[in-house]
Amino acid sequence: MDTAILWLRRDLRLSDHPALAAALEGADSVVPVFCLDPRLLHGRHRSGPRTQFLLESLQDLERGLEQRGSGLVVRHGEPERELPRLAQELRAARVHATADVSPLAVRRDRDVHAALDRAGIALHLHPGLFVADEPAAILTQSGSAYTVFTPFYRAWLRAPRRSPLPPPERLPELPSGIRREQVPRLEDLGLKQEVERPASGGQTAAERCAKAFLGERVNAYGSERDILGSGGSSGLSPYLHLGCLSARELESRLPLSTGAQQFRRQLCWRDFYAQLLRTFPANARSEHQRRYRGAIRWSRAQGDFEAWCRGRTGYPVVDAAMRQLLQEGWMHNRARLIVGSFLTKDLGIDWRWGERWFMRMLIDGDEANNNGNWQWIASVGVDPQPVPRRIYNPTRQQARFDPDGTFVRRYVPELAQVPAAYLAEPWTMPEHVQTQAGCRIGHDYPAPIVDHAQARRGAIERYRQAG
Repeated sequence: MDTAILWLRRDLRLSDHPALAAALEGADSVVPVFCLDPRLLHGRHRSGPRTQFLLESLQDLERGLEQRGSGLVVRHGEPERELPRLAQELRAARVHATADVSPLAVRRDRDVHAALDRAGIALHLHPGLFVADEPAAILTQSGSAYTVFTPFYRAWLRAPRRSPLPPPERLPELPSGIRREQVPRLEDLGLKQEVERPASGGQTAAERCAKAFLGERVNAYGSERDILGSGGSSGLSPYLHLGCLSARELESRLPLSTGAQQFRRQLCWRDFYAQLLRTFPANARSEHQRRYRGAIRWSRAQGDFEAWCRGRTGYPVVDAAMRQLLQEGWMHNRARLIVGSFLTKDLGIDWRWGERWFMRMLIDGDEANNNGNWQWIASVGVDPQPVPRRIYNPTRQQARFDPDGTFVRRYVPELAQVPAAYLAEPWTMPEHVQTQAGCRIGHDYPAPIVDHAQARRGAIERYRQAG
């Protein structure tokens, strides 16, 4: 019997799965396997919330496989050790997987390829993580990578698209006697859940979320997506990150409305950051702009950083966003920009500190997207603008993107009774208003930990000296 292994990574679904389709086409038996790699579970981007989302996604995938006559094989350990061992046990000649872009993923694939090659087993990589099959293959006319989004977007729109693949109705049974470990619990992996109310993982939840967005909200996406309290965001990023939802299939389901095209542009941002990290792997740890590498005098104020992490800065929109992260393991994209600007420009703290905190807490923590966005808002990455343009005034951002205070009042309940006139700057409330609102500044809610106008001047000078 000709047996192939389907090595699952960030492609935890059954629909539009090129690696699965290729494995089925060339083999009598296909064995889906997921390796719980300690480098991912306990490495640089260790995360209890995201790992819990992963485990739920694996459980949902396992149910889907079993409903089709197959099952999921779980292995604990580095795939370069586990996959050759499993392939030799099954006498499998091929391993199929979905290509990825991060430095760790690229090194892992190289090591797995070498280990399998020594055993006489082939590794085949397929598209499936992004809208474009190979975002890094979208190049300028001179053959170089795009480092500015808008021209990349124009080229991306012209890039060929493959047709989405339907899910298989039936799958081959697993070989008899194969060892199948259970999907572990989070605590079995030495991790803990740090988020109060995260979304559920898995393709089933992803399809439910996508159906609600495409059926009810996508047409208003262009006008609603930046309003913090509106619910206009798709909420699909965690499912796209782990491949519970196919980005290509999602694009194919978009209607022709203006709102849908705005959402399509956001899908392009995901491909843009993927091709950047694949082309410039050093971005994972250092500034894309060489002039800023080691040149900016970052603050190391642990107290300020802790206040930012816990939503205790005294700026309501910043605190609401950071508390949303603690409660949901997710944050509105506009809010991510606001808090990123506040950390790097107002507090002058290294963008890498914020990147690490996000990767710890976000269930959609994606290295390419997270790194790209942090470098963008910190003015050290690609697609640069003058530093002052990316210093966001939190008071003005709140007035523009949470005009009725819905978002702030939801996540900062101590401000619930503060009159609208004072909600963006509660420290300006007279004492009698504070008493009436049940919110004494410095007691029930903190005073601002920094003066924005002064911090803005300091940030401009800091970047000027570094650049």
